[in-house]
Amino acid sequence: MATTIKQNQSLSEQDQSVVDKFMKDNKLFYGPDPEIMGHHGLQPRSEDEERILTSEFDTQKANLCRGRILSALDESHTMIEQMGVAPGAKWGDIVTSIFTASGDMASTGQHGLVAFASVVGYPIRFINKYWIDDPTVGVRDGDAFIHNDSRYGNIHNTDQSMMMPVFHEGKLVCWVSSTIHEGENGAIEPGGMPSIAESKYDEGLKMSPFRVAENDELRRDILTFLQNSVRDPKLQLADMKVKLHVAIRLRERVLAVIEEFGVDYLMGTMRKSLEDTVDMVSKRISEVPDGKYRINTFLDGTLRENLISKIPMEVEIKGERMIWNLKGAAPEYLNRSINSVGASFKTCLATGLTLWVWPDLPKNQASFAPVEVKFDDCSLVNSSTETPNAMSLLSIFRAFSLPAVTLGKAQFCMPKRFTAVSAASYNQPATMIYGGITQHDEITGNFCADINGNGTGGREDKDGEHSLAPIFGYMADTGEMELVEEELPLIRLVSQKLTKDRVGFGKYRSGQGYEQIATMRGSSMFGFMSGQCGAKFNTSPGLFGGYSCPAYPLAKIKNVNVLEILKEDPDLFEFDFVNLMNDQKLPGGDYSTQGAMNFEECQEGELYMICQGAGGGYGDVLDRAPEMVIKDLEEGLLSEKAARRMYKIEFNSENLVLDKEGTAKARADERQARIARGVPYDEFIASWVKDMPDPDIPYMGSWGDDLTKLVVQMPGLERRVIEAGTEGIMLPNPKDVHISNLKKELAELKSKLGNK
Repeated sequence: MATTIKQNQSLSEQDQSVVDKFMKDNKLFYGPDPEIMGHHGLQPRSEDEERILTSEFDTQKANLCRGRILSALDESHTMIEQMGVAPGAKWGDIVTSIFTASGDMASTGQHGLVAFASVVGYPIRFINKYWIDDPTVGVRDGDAFIHNDSRYGNIHNTDQSMMMPVFHEGKLVCWVSSTIHEGENGAIEPGGMPSIAESKYDEGLKMSPFRVAENDELRRDILTFLQNSVRDPKLQLADMKVKLHVAIRLRERVLAVIEEFGVDYLMGTMRKSLEDTVDMVSKRISEVPDGKYRINTFLDGTLRENLISKIPMEVEIKGERMIWNLKGAAPEYLNRSINSVGASFKTCLATGLTLWVWPDLPKNQASFAPVEVKFDDCSLVNSSTETPNAMSLLSIFRAFSLPAVTLGKAQFCMPKRFTAVSAASYNQPATMIYGGITQHDEITGNFCADINGNGTGGREDKDGEHSLAPIFGYMADTGEMELVEEELPLIRLVSQKLTKDRVGFGKYRSGQGYEQIATMRGSSMFGFMSGQCGAKFNTSPGLFGGYSCPAYPLAKIKNVNVLEILKEDPDLFEFDFVNLMNDQKLPGGDYSTQGAMNFEECQEGELYMICQGAGGGYGDVLDRAPEMVIKDLEEGLLSEKAARRMYKIEFNSENLVLDKEGTAKARADERQARIARGVPYDEFIASWVKDMPDPDIPYMGSWGDDLTKLVVQMPGLERRVIEAGTEGIMLPNPKDVHISNLKKELAELKSKLGNK
């Protein structure tokens, strides 16, 4: 942030100007600017925008202009998909965008990820503020800038954005950008999302916005530096070329729009679209019933230890004001990588709003501008600049599901809604991150695109969709396994097989997730990690009586070679996650389950199994139409045991013919049993509510109604209470904790044996 010095009365104006210039010219470090990063609204109208929109402005012509811009964005999006090298480029984790000259994100195409686009406004504002007038940098026609550090504006540093200014007759009129989830970035673990990072200096490339191209050509010296900083230099080269030429194509299309409609209509159309969106959102907020709507959600791990971290949200509606309050969240972790930058978290809240609540809104920055957001400083969802955040996905994915659940409660009674009320879709990055040497003797590291197959939540009018799309976007794909196997020594013995019983039950159930069973062959060194949570505590809440999704552990079978088993005795192998683990037929196998997994080497034929999760259920299970339960049984999505236990229906097991009278009786009996189990409210509160969490539960975050105090209860350490927003937490090394516990056990055994 630029240093400001108040004029000293003892200095003359000339001396003061000398001091000010000296301070400006000798600034120590242009770090992330709190003023830029703290503001998610629109910039004020420029003089040109004011002139254009206060004079005669043809809205029909502006609409044609907007159509040309959207077509250009769709074309450039397709270019990335067709030419990109990273898995994220091929399967839709990309976006192209256009920004006003001041850095407001004016539009994305119809297919890209809105979250990727919104955050790029922050580095553009940084460039405008610091580099555009800097004599050693400047911004010129033909320049392109790159960045990936979330502290300057991004989701996490696996995403790389190329930003290009567009000039007309020597004047900057807008910016365009292209963004790809690249993956590999030279972090301490391969693949770009290190689970063991203990500081931001373990996270690989941390690119503040800087110029990487001049005169429409990449600077080879900087490109070489970046290639030298990552495990996959071919990927870095190829996709930098892709992003640059996509930006050039997008600039060409923008200049063609100017030639057709005039520069005033380009600038006026972008600004009017933004301001119209603000007005539309403000009106919609005013239609929502005043009140407060709350939800608490929890992470069950840090990727290195089991730990309950609270993320609460309260939505308050007051007329045209909508306030999203996330105070009371867990404190930031100074040596764990799951923290989120507040600007990134707000961007994902905005994406959740536009995808799951008001999906008809234009995809621009203004859709969230009227919303006020409150954070604690130094919190898990608004971390300081020194904390690691390479695996912010654990916390930030909750931002995509929070709007649907809280505002679903708010909008349930409204006669007019812009989409059906729904429970949360699955909100974890369930995928295999990989790294090592390929069968082609190339070093690589990245992630699999099966992250893009989340099951959606149950809706007010129908069931959720199976493994439809990532919660953070739409029009994304899960990839073709055959293409992956051509490039990598990764083999999917089970790829995208729909699960059974692992849904959020309700009147309308969620969509199913799918199983994945992976192994490796043909490499001397290759391994996996997984960066999700939710193995012990469910992640996707239900709504109006619907059940949350189940917990999904990762499972492994080590010390086997399933490829040899398939050759010699294939009947031993079952293409089913649960049966493999429960039956344990593979001889000599070391069977285990866990939550997240730090990177570990895989030997040929060893098995790694994860489950892409499901969303939450909607409504009471006893209200589900029995015929819909039978259909799930027929399609193999539900077991007979679960059908009877959860939905209380009766049927013939041999032909699945519904017993209507038996079902009516079973449900009537269950309703009576519920009444019998019920207790008066005061009794329930007396037995359920505690002053503090159980001392055996490692817990972080507020407790009860007081959001100003946070409980800090680290594994194996004494509990304490701190003021919210005052400090981060340093967690002990899990190995040290394990060694300490083993020493205690050894001492106890020696004591029992009488040894000293």
